[in-house]
Amino acid sequence: MQSPLFRDPMYDGAADPVLIWNRQTEEWWMIYTNRRATAEGPKFAWVHGTDLGIASSRDGGKTWLYRGIMEGLDIEWGRNTFWAPEVIWHEGQYHMYVSYIQGVPYDWDGHPRKMLHYTSKDLLQWKFQSELRLSSERVIDACIHQLPDGRFRMWYKDENHHSHTYAADSQDLYHWEVMGPVLTERAHEGPNVFYFKGSFWMVVDEWRGQGVFKSADGEAWERNGWILNEPGTRTDDATIGLHADVVVQQDQAYIFYFTHPDRPDHHKLPQTYAERRTSIQVARLDVKDGRLICDRNESFELSLLPED
Repeated sequence: MQSPLFRDPMYDGAADPVLIWNRQTEEWWMIYTNRRATAEGPKFAWVHGTDLGIASSRDGGKTWLYRGIMEGLDIEWGRNTFWAPEVIWHEGQYHMYVSYIQGVPYDWDGHPRKMLHYTSKDLLQWKFQSELRLSSERVIDACIHQLPDGRFRMWYKDENHHSHTYAADSQDLYHWEVMGPVLTERAHEGPNVFYFKGSFWMVVDEWRGQGVFKSADGEAWERNGWILNEPGTRTDDATIGLHADVVVQQDQAYIFYFTHPDRPDHHKLPQTYAERRTSIQVARLDVKDGRLICDRNESFELSLLPED
């Protein structure tokens, strides 16, 4: 598998990837936060003012072509910020939940992060549905999966509550009821939930690799270790793996994540383009003796299948 899998050719800051099978064009799409690694400006302006980038693959994920940005999402005038999309397909349409910040702040604090819901028939023309009322006004990084009883559960990071993972439930993907905190062990972000080999799994970005949690029912979670916490040997893969998405197909699971290849000390704030730039990587997951494992140096052939 080539490494890195993808780099954004416009700003070189692809982050927070989510993969979805485009049923209209019959290709895989990667939608991601289009960080502006090359942008000038004060402090953290480069991680704001971001669009959602789009890359497509016609060969099962082996190679990716940058296609542009997702348009038509604006709910007000001006240059605004979109972060960390979650996109799912349900009953004939796509649903997207994306974190939204008004304008282009250059600092972290003092700016609400809203969760917006859109729907689309083709991944191109989006209809704004609502701003979700969740557990605070600083929520990001939505992930959605169905529970065994058919409910949809959304897991997300609540920055006003110690950057812990909170959850909300819905029967129809439009109306959501906050269920409260789920993971409170330590601060983290980017929860991603998937079902693989008889268990629910959640990976979260702990800024030291991906923390792993396991569940029988998608509700009660127990710590199951870490992955992507040790440097890899592939090109651009020698730092921790950040904010990931997992695609499960039959008995295979693949984790798509990003790295800061030229930022070996992740606790040091990036100042230069080299420290800001990112690469998207992919690795294979497996379960051994009840634990989720990932050998990021493993050689494998990625071949994502079409989905119904």
